[in-house]
Amino acid sequence: MIRLAGYRYSIYTRIARLALIEKGVAHELAETDPFADPPPADLLALNPFGRVPVLEHEGFTLYETAAILRYVDAAFPGPALVPSDPRAAARMAQVIGIADAHAYWPLVRQVYAQLVFRPYEGLAPDPAEVAAGLATAGPVLEALEAIAAEGLQLAGGPLSLADLHLAPMIAAFASSPEGAALLAARPALAGWWQTMAQRPSMIATRTGR
Repeated sequence: MIRLAGYRYSIYTRIARLALIEKGVAHELAETDPFADPPPADLLALNPFGRVPVLEHEGFTLYETAAILRYVDAAFPGPALVPSDPRAAARMAQVIGIADAHAYWPLVRQVYAQLVFRPYEGLAPDPAEVAAGLATAGPVLEALEAIAAEGLQLAGGPLSLADLHLAPMIAAFASSPEGAALLAARPALAGWWQTMAQRPSMIATRTGR
């Protein structure tokens, strides 16, 4: 059995769970809160940076989500999640890089966290953070729209790690009306998202926030 130390509301925990589900790998989600101060001792024992997710498999411990996804794809049977075509594989890696370096902060930590998560917790959003997130989100979505329109990735072809890495970020972003409007203005990316949102793995990993 795979053990995944994670936080149910973590975008990156959801990414790792999507890969496990799509590969048909049974796993246990061991809940831990990386936002606790200080981080839980059992989490620090697995990851010195106190982040989630962390995968444990037969004595092998691995953190960093992109590394976990590569391991899950290579170590278990099931549909391949890395394209064999070198250009498609390169685009896959590019999408993952864009998601981590440019999409996560504005889409999730600024727009989603302020407009969806904070009100859920009874807190008011920070208008300056929202404005900054929406402004930064535009160029990020444009870059992803160009990739989706090209057709090598984010285009409804065989599922890849790029789809799994980006989808939870888009799910969070589009759960706000402002995010949904910006996404809808990018037809290729929006079409990809409509398909991804209906995958059983995405439905199974919804948290309600």
